[in-house]
Amino acid sequence: METAPLLEPAFHHEYIAAAAPPADIRPGPATWARKNLFSSPCSSLLTICFTAVAVWLVSQFVSFAFINAVWSGDSEACRANPDGACWSFISAKLNYLQYGAYPATERWRVNLTQAIGAALVAWLLWRNAPHRNLAAFLFFGVFPIVGFILLRGVETLGLPIIDTTLWGGMMITLLMSVVGIVFSLPLGVLLALGRRSELPIVKAVCVFYIEVVRGVPFITVLFMANFMMPLFVPEALTPDRLLRPMIGTALFSAAYMAEVVRAGLQAIPKGQYEGAQALGVGYFTMMRLIILPQALTIVIPGIVSTFIGLFKDTTLVAIVGIADFLRAVETARIDPNWAGPTISSTGYLFAAIVYWVFCFGMSRYSQSVERHFARGHKS
Repeated sequence: METAPLLEPAFHHEYIAAAAPPADIRPGPATWARKNLFSSPCSSLLTICFTAVAVWLVSQFVSFAFINAVWSGDSEACRANPDGACWSFISAKLNYLQYGAYPATERWRVNLTQAIGAALVAWLLWRNAPHRNLAAFLFFGVFPIVGFILLRGVETLGLPIIDTTLWGGMMITLLMSVVGIVFSLPLGVLLALGRRSELPIVKAVCVFYIEVVRGVPFITVLFMANFMMPLFVPEALTPDRLLRPMIGTALFSAAYMAEVVRAGLQAIPKGQYEGAQALGVGYFTMMRLIILPQALTIVIPGIVSTFIGLFKDTTLVAIVGIADFLRAVETARIDPNWAGPTISSTGYLFAAIVYWVFCFGMSRYSQSVERHFARGHKS
């Protein structure tokens, strides 16, 4: 019995054109502006008003900071120009703003310390850098000792001792920030783990510390560290006047960092803990290799925000007599030799630019790290 031949589908013998790529559905600039800026008469009016104000503010800033500014000359040139910034004042006071009263002949030690620190930080932040573990060891273990020897001095090594009363300017701000950042993160991680501990005493101590420190102003912590800390230690072991606010800054920031890290720990699915325990992984190994890396990745924005807040809060150490960068600006602007109508404005504008550059840099780096981890999760 013969069977009828099977008919092949016609589309097997037809040319199938490649599917065209989907059209770009993202709105163009005109569509976006019409939807977000001019969607209604009220929205259009607000957009026009705020745009006019922004243009006016930018024009005033450019006129003051660049067009009408005095870039060279002495104080007489600044006094004769009340309409622009006096950048020659910043040039004349730049060494004081950077080093304070640190002896001029020994400022190479500050430059060397900052260069070493910047190189190690760049090594750590470069994601594809080789031997980053070595960089971490050098930065956290060796650099503090080397920095102390260089800045403070050791007479046996031929480095004169420079009293901390002479330290000031940007070197103090960077020193306070680095010390606070380096110590607040590990302390915050320990406090966050302690707050989630199943041991009642450990949990109670961590909760009490976090809530008490977060419930008082930073100025109070600085005063307590500066005036009360010497009362609790022997006179021979009394911390230096600069070390006391450093300790207070690190302890204060650690309490806020603990809450940020705790949020990351709570965001980790319970299955991660259960899976690690099912494999027989110990608590500390589980936290070090599994839980904490994921938790810290989740809360990168919160960690960086805490670091930025810490960097800006270092200006408050001037209350306890530490001549930080902003205090140096305030001291320089009242110099009678540079009295002028725009000296104060120029000094504060320069301080604002410096703080913005550092904070903006930290923010942009954190965003790049977030995008890097986001691509890793999608791949």
